[in-house]
Amino acid sequence: MIERLSQLRLARPAFLRPDPRVYQIAVLSSLLIYGLFVLDFEITIPRAALILSTVLLVQYLCTKLWKLPQFDPKSALISGLSLCLLLRTNSIPLVLICCTITIVTKFAIRWNGKHVFNPTNIGVVAMILLTGSPFWSAERAWVSPGQWGNVAFFAFLMMCLGGLVVNRASRSDVTYAFIASYLGLIFYRSYWLNEPFAIPLHRLENGALLLFTFFMISDPKTTPNARLGRIIFAFLVAYGAYYIQFKLFRTNGLLWSLALFSMFVPIIDWILPGPKYRWDALGVRKPCLRYGEGSQTAAPEQAAVMYSRKRTEIPIS
Repeated sequence: MIERLSQLRLARPAFLRPDPRVYQIAVLSSLLIYGLFVLDFEITIPRAALILSTVLLVQYLCTKLWKLPQFDPKSALISGLSLCLLLRTNSIPLVLICCTITIVTKFAIRWNGKHVFNPTNIGVVAMILLTGSPFWSAERAWVSPGQWGNVAFFAFLMMCLGGLVVNRASRSDVTYAFIASYLGLIFYRSYWLNEPFAIPLHRLENGALLLFTFFMISDPKTTPNARLGRIIFAFLVAYGAYYIQFKLFRTNGLLWSLALFSMFVPIIDWILPGPKYRWDALGVRKPCLRYGEGSQTAAPEQAAVMYSRKRTEIPIS
């Protein structure tokens, strides 16, 4: 009887299962509204509207171009809100280019059914590379990490930590592994240099770091499938960011490191295979017992597996 109830619980409709992206959109939207009206972020309301409408339009066009079964705006909204919080430029064409790169790379650069780069990360990095080139003499694009203030930082931190509890399906292990590795490296460096404790704490009071930790590196569609692979990936990104910032003395070490080591995720998946993540919380990990949709003659267990495989054919979230 207990086993039967457990099976029925696994087969509940998709609309009854929470989607972690809804909480993420709510958190990012709240921070953007607070930043626009209280903190005077270096972005106007029309510019934010332009970014959000552009990413949604490009997402819709890509959905039609790649002939996907339905248009899903949630991932595009997360990317657009993150761009509103991070990207700064005075050029409207650069905004449009960045939004297009952010969404198109999710569809075009893929490996084994996953997009390789985090959309927001690769969009921002591409703009920094483009506008930092000696062949580019027009407007510049940059990242504005120090615009939050203590109140917004700690409020955002609490919301992000709450998201880890509410949305456990988001593979928060990579978030824990990254923040532990990065904190360890930062505090060890300060200890080795005999710096006051306030210095590493000040380095960590950065809203961009929170945005990176809870919304970029933790993206389940761009992280390794196996847990051990995600822990290794998180340490590589943390060490890469540390090396870029404190050895090469370059800014935006987190963004550069994630863009670099994202290209190693297919290798990690090949060495350490694991189940792919799906936003519907079932994916390939849990069978569905609606065996009537799988086969009319197969046994319930076989039909459940067939139905689950059928659901995994939807290519892009």
